Amino acid sequence: MNSELELLKIFRAAAESSSFRDAAVRLGSSPQAVTRAVQALESHYGELLFHRNTRQMRITGFGEGLLTRLRPALEQFDEVWRARGTGLQEAVSGTVRVSAPQSLGLRAILPALKRVTALHPAVTLDVRLSDRISDAVDEKIDVGLRVGFMHDSRFVARKAADMRLFTVASPTLISERGAPADIDALSSLPVTASLDPNTGRPWPWYFTSGRQWIPANPAVIADDADLEMGAVLGGIAFGQLADYMAAPFIARGELVRVLTDEEPEPWGLYVYRPQRGPVAPRVRAVFDAILESVAALATAPPEPATSPGRARKRAT
Repeated sequence: MNSELELLKIFRAAAESSSFRDAAVRLGSSPQAVTRAVQALESHYGELLFHRNTRQMRITGFGEGLLTRLRPALEQFDEVWRARGTGLQEAVSGTVRVSAPQSLGLRAILPALKRVTALHPAVTLDVRLSDRISDAVDEKIDVGLRVGFMHDSRFVARKAADMRLFTVASPTLISERGAPADIDALSSLPVTASLDPNTGRPWPWYFTSGRQWIPANPAVIADDADLEMGAVLGGIAFGQLADYMAAPFIARGELVRVLTDEEPEPWGLYVYRPQRGPVAPRVRAVFDAILESVAALATAPPEPATSPGRARKRAT
């Protein structure tokens, strides 16, 4: 039916997609062909690769382990194949324009770009950091990083990690004002508000079951996530922060999570290319490096099931 290499490539596409149908679109194949390939691999390994039903699929632990082992080999094969007949340094050259939210610039984009330039010094990096929703095609973005969901079918996107939102405060502020017992109690506490640059209005705070809460009288209003986090660390106000921002301070006891039972479902962090089609080696190198860097972002462990409260913050 397929060579071993083709089977493994189909598995990788399925593992990086939301469904076999989505994987088939990416591969230019059919859902039935993807299903047959996955079944062939499951028969070969004697292990299930996906838990699946009519509504959803989820990769198994064995499948995750196989994917981790498989990716470097396939990516190395892809790079060697694309660069056949030339030196790799000659093949990976040119300018790559990158777009990402400001809060992920130093945390994810810079580490990735350090790796790229160390391996491929002929690559020029044009980085645009903004929390504004931009038109990736008009702005000629080669690789982007986005929080939330990818709905544009023109994009080739891979989910790099899950991002959670935590409602947090400094221990000093909590000792002075107390922790909120519920979401409504936030109205009587000093809080931060983060401005949406697309509308000029504050972003809502997000909670479980789709509930949103907008600060009516914030103590601090900012259009920069790091400044907002500084206000929270400084004991000025409660805030809702992305886990990749708050996790190191939570681990050191400098921030405390509250309302943990009210935290919403995680959002995805997606690395994307705006259009389908041939991928230049320089674009692939940056895409893969950012994917790896985002996957390595710091996160905080989940709270115990008996914890009193739970929360989250907009992640630009």
